Amino acid sequence: MIKNIEELFTYHPPKGDQTERYELLRLNAKTFAKLIDSSCPDSPEKTTAIRKLQECVMFANAAIAVNEV
Repeated sequence: MIKNIEELFTYHPPKGDQTERYELLRLNAKTFAKLIDSSCPDSPEKTTAIRKLQECVMFANAAIAVNEV
């Protein structure tokens, strides 16, 4: 189900503990990205893995921002 377009393309300022959760998600993703970087040889697959991790954090943050009232 696609959310209302207005809701998807509206700025949602952080409230409550959202900022702390955004930071926690980024911190843990950064740790994992460093593990990928140090464990995997330079390759298109490594680049994709790190980009997908970045995408994962962005969607997790959006889940918080868009779905909490």
